[in-house]
Amino acid sequence: MNAPAQIQSQEDIAGPMNAVLSMQREDYLKEGAVSAEVRIDRLERGIDVTLKYQDKLVEALNTDFSCRSREVSLLTDVASSVLPMQHAKKHLRSWMKAEKRPTMFPLNLLGGRSSIEYQPLGVVGVISPWNFPVNLTMGPLANILAAGNRAMIKPSEFTPATSAVMAEMVKEAWDEKEVAIFDGGPEVGQAFSGLAFDHLLFTGATSVARHIMAAAARNLVPVTLELGGKSPVIISRTADIEKSIGRIMMGKTLNAGQICLAPDYLLVPEEKLSEVIVACEQAVAQMYPSMLTNADYTSMINDRHFDRLNGYLDEAVERGNKVMALQPAGEDFTQQQGTRKIPPTLIIEPADDSKVMQEELFGPLLPIKTYKQFDETINFVNANPRPLAAYYFGKDQEEETAVLTRTTSGGVCINDVIMHIAQEELPFGGVGPSGMGAYHGHTGFKTFSHAKSIYRQSKLNVAKLAGMLPPYGKATESTIKMQLKK
Repeated sequence: MNAPAQIQSQEDIAGPMNAVLSMQREDYLKEGAVSAEVRIDRLERGIDVTLKYQDKLVEALNTDFSCRSREVSLLTDVASSVLPMQHAKKHLRSWMKAEKRPTMFPLNLLGGRSSIEYQPLGVVGVISPWNFPVNLTMGPLANILAAGNRAMIKPSEFTPATSAVMAEMVKEAWDEKEVAIFDGGPEVGQAFSGLAFDHLLFTGATSVARHIMAAAARNLVPVTLELGGKSPVIISRTADIEKSIGRIMMGKTLNAGQICLAPDYLLVPEEKLSEVIVACEQAVAQMYPSMLTNADYTSMINDRHFDRLNGYLDEAVERGNKVMALQPAGEDFTQQQGTRKIPPTLIIEPADDSKVMQEELFGPLLPIKTYKQFDETINFVNANPRPLAAYYFGKDQEEETAVLTRTTSGGVCINDVIMHIAQEELPFGGVGPSGMGAYHGHTGFKTFSHAKSIYRQSKLNVAKLAGMLPPYGKATESTIKMQLKK
């Protein structure tokens, strides 16, 4: 008796979303060609509403995280949402232009012409995560709208206050036929991922992505998956340790490490280990003299995430690893009032099969492993699933080339971390378990467009001239001979 009720429940959840999907698709088809002016107007409305609601977004993000600074939210969620829309607005006219392509001989001599025109896909679904909920909703929306599409959004249930503000923003900025948003828990996400979109973008965990991809496959919906993985940091013997660690720890402590691109573990020369540890301590002390009552240091998003990371630390201690919590003020993190903060914590030489080396951390824990020969670092990275990013610090050109050519990752930063995502014209995406497909800038416009191949034939009867019409004869043989010539 319970099974039919569950099926009906899913149908009830999907019903309103399917209605909006049908409405958006119908309106898209009715609209016809989407002009640059219409696309720019939709982007401008997105820019205006994000700027208007910035204070509400900052407040909501602080509520959802229980502690997240105004500056972090403005930099990583508000500004990073506005900039992609401004970039798309500036460049979309050139992106929309047809691309000429070479026409094969002899059709080119006979007047044939080839080109590609980028056509909107239709309705694009967006499932956005909790760590940067505004940026990872509005950022993709910049590319989706620039490409002339409609959009439906499912934000994370882990940031309910922010999702509520985004729902206000969407309803104020766009008609539901242009952009719609659906809040709710896993059951809404499950129904949403099974809708017959023209494309689906999911940002989140690899484990969840398997379910998303399976649901999308039932309707043959193409997907872009932005996942994560364990992004390695290779520190060369030629690196400036103090400068390098300063940049690494900035990336590791921003949003308390709750970033898909955060440095996940360090590979350092064995003789540099002590120097690296000291540099980590100094870098954290400079950025966060205290943490418990410091609004600059972000809290974990929820109890489940907090408990998971503490469980990893407990395992490391049980296995005899040296675990160093970096607490400049010597605070007692067991005594927290309304927050779930974990200090930046180093785990020295953990075993390869430990959870801190097997699972994506998504928090302020930082394992450090040492190496004797540089090739060990390349072999270690290649022995593990392909990450979203790889980071190299050093001045050795051969080592840098080895990292770039002998390892595979979604992206790479040389002598810094995370900063490549701020380059709007660098495609952002993973490879293998860290994702598929990419967006940002012109690449994002193409991701959410259909590249339509167009061939324009000349007035000549090319098929007859080439002997392609029966009865076949000498002209046919000449064409075949020409085509098979080495």
